[in-house]
Amino acid sequence: METVQAAGGTPAPATTDPYRPPQIETILRQLREVVLNARPMPLSASSMLNKEELLGLIDEANVRLPEELRAARWLLKEREEFLAKVRREGDEILELARSRAERLVQRTEVVRTAEQRARHLVETAREETRRMRRETEDYCDQKLGSFESLLGSTRDAIAQGRRRLQETVLDRDRERRATDAADAAREASTGRPGGTFFDQDAETGEP
Repeated sequence: METVQAAGGTPAPATTDPYRPPQIETILRQLREVVLNARPMPLSASSMLNKEELLGLIDEANVRLPEELRAARWLLKEREEFLAKVRREGDEILELARSRAERLVQRTEVVRTAEQRARHLVETAREETRRMRRETEDYCDQKLGSFESLLGSTRDAIAQGRRRLQETVLDRDRERRATDAADAAREASTGRPGGTFFDQDAETGEP
């Protein structure tokens, strides 16, 4: 039975590039192809699977999992740094708004207009800061949700592969025992040790 390259070779070295698509998805697709293309066993709902191929893909998935987790941790770190940057920028915007408001208030001839303008600037700055924070939180939540779903499907695929591998081993044992029993029955019926010989001379009474 042919095996995919991932099963026989050494897993590619892990990378910490957070922008590279998750390799776990590729491994899951390979596991699915192995199961879908497995040759069915006669008179059984099970299929014959390549043990080395499945174990190779499972081992590579185990190698890749820490890499995906590192990417998730990187995303969390980037989220915190980005939020800190947004807070700093928000504080700067607020400080600039207050400074402008103070300068406007100092002009006595337009005190009332300056106060209204100052309040508007401050509120606009606060709303912009809130909007940036909401967008950042939504983006990070989506990414973390995809990582969570990916890790869950990886665990399910590995568990399914192990179950199918165990079923294949049991089916092969049953098939071997059935073959041994059939061989023993044929040996008994063809007159080998333990069987009955047919003597034509004895039947016809000829010397």
